[in-house]
Amino acid sequence: MESDSTNFEFLGMNTTSVNQTELTLLAPGTTLENIDNLCKEAVENNYAAVCVPPLFVKKAATCLQHSKTNVATVVGYPYGYNVVEAKLAEIIMAMVDGVDELNVVANMTALKNNDWQYLARELNTILPVIQKQGKQIKIVVEANLLSTEELVKCCDLYGIAGVNFLSLSSGFTENIPSAEMVAQIRKHLADQVEIMFTAHFAQLEDQAAYIKNGLTRIGTQFIVK
Repeated sequence: MESDSTNFEFLGMNTTSVNQTELTLLAPGTTLENIDNLCKEAVENNYAAVCVPPLFVKKAATCLQHSKTNVATVVGYPYGYNVVEAKLAEIIMAMVDGVDELNVVANMTALKNNDWQYLARELNTILPVIQKQGKQIKIVVEANLLSTEELVKCCDLYGIAGVNFLSLSSGFTENIPSAEMVAQIRKHLADQVEIMFTAHFAQLEDQAAYIKNGLTRIGTQFIVK
């Protein structure tokens, strides 16, 4: 099986040890053979991480145990509807299975209803659990569904909390943020929080512009043929 994933070159960054690409496979028909091929490609290209369905975290962790590539999985995918307790259960099980990075989708319904108290409670519940185990957390929002005001509030909430990444797209939809949107997010987001999103490489017309504006990781979809 082959993929059409592409190496994302981060111009001007030190990529000698790890390439800042996250190879993603979240299709409902994913098989164990697909996961083997995903991990093989990630190791061959020295990718930063693979992102797999929760069911396959243990398999991916075994495949990658002697590599520099991290295992990521999704929590509350794709729109974060899950109640906080359900997300916490997903997180704990993923950590038991050997995950390194947790891509937690913020509750988009709460966000669009301006319920920042709920979002703060959600974050304050899951963040200490993840950080105590030394894992990375990426908060995922669908930036193209949000207003400028909502995006700035996301930067404030998640930046102050000290998450590792703010991801601007889960890859579930075909919409991706523009390079200009990335630049605006970078202006408002705490310096230590990195920016990423997931997309097909064919959607990125000017990779250099994204990098210049502050994108530090890209999730690209592994296409099984």
